[in-house]
Amino acid sequence: MQVLRAVVTTGSITAAAVNLGYTPSAISQQVSALEKQAGLPLLDRVGRGVRPTVAGRLLTEHAAHITDRLVEAEAALADLRAGRTGRLRVRYFATAGAALVPPAVALFRAKHADVQLDLKLTEPDDPMVEVEAGRADVAIVVHHRGSEPPRGVHLVHLLDDPYLAVLRRGHELTRKRVLDLADLAEEQWVDAVAPPGPCRDIVLNACAGAGFAPNIVVEADDYPTAQGFVAAGLGVTIVPKLSLGVVHPGVVVRKLRHPEPTRTICAAIREDGAGSPAVTSLLEALKASAG
Repeated sequence: MQVLRAVVTTGSITAAAVNLGYTPSAISQQVSALEKQAGLPLLDRVGRGVRPTVAGRLLTEHAAHITDRLVEAEAALADLRAGRTGRLRVRYFATAGAALVPPAVALFRAKHADVQLDLKLTEPDDPMVEVEAGRADVAIVVHHRGSEPPRGVHLVHLLDDPYLAVLRRGHELTRKRVLDLADLAEEQWVDAVAPPGPCRDIVLNACAGAGFAPNIVVEADDYPTAQGFVAAGLGVTIVPKLSLGVVHPGVVVRKLRHPEPTRTICAAIREDGAGSPAVTSLLEALKASAG
């Protein structure tokens, strides 16, 4: 099945043979054997290449899942051989991955060299879903104020992350050290987080509280890209402080008030794992990283 997956991925028996270190005839023989077992053709010839039949596509998808499970099994065996006695699965969103998670991991590993950390960025998906489904032990999430976490999930507050205004250098509003959010009402906006979600909701709700809806002219999808559009004079934006590890030389950052939009960042953990020494230690490291 892994051979079939390689053929389907490359679209060529010859290319798959080169990638896997086999001869093309060996690859063809393995595919033929698999077709006999399946009782259905798995590949159609198209020009000089091949494409999967419906059955071939189905088996290829299952092969991908099998590969994932094999990788997990091999990692678990490697942990045993290395004397690592535990594993923590940690999921996070992009700005947390850049600013919070790395120093926390360094602190954690200094105390728990025997625990293997499985670290993954989930964006654009919500990391909370991974904990709720049992696929992660800890997730760094943006929490909707006033909402309850899913059943079986406990939230630990890490920090409140205020939003800051980002303006083109030389913009007339840069003369003010602190801006009222309403000062940006007549400006064109660069949307730093286009997909729906808590971070975008915080911006839109804050603007509504200041009496306006932002005039969005560019959807940048991420914070560094938004800074580039702002520096080019295409609009203003507001972004969380945590996202400003690197500030574009063509922009100026200012504090906001009336209201000051803020996102609450928490660690989501499974309630049945809350007493784990490794989880407790990681939470302590995350709090220290949050400062």
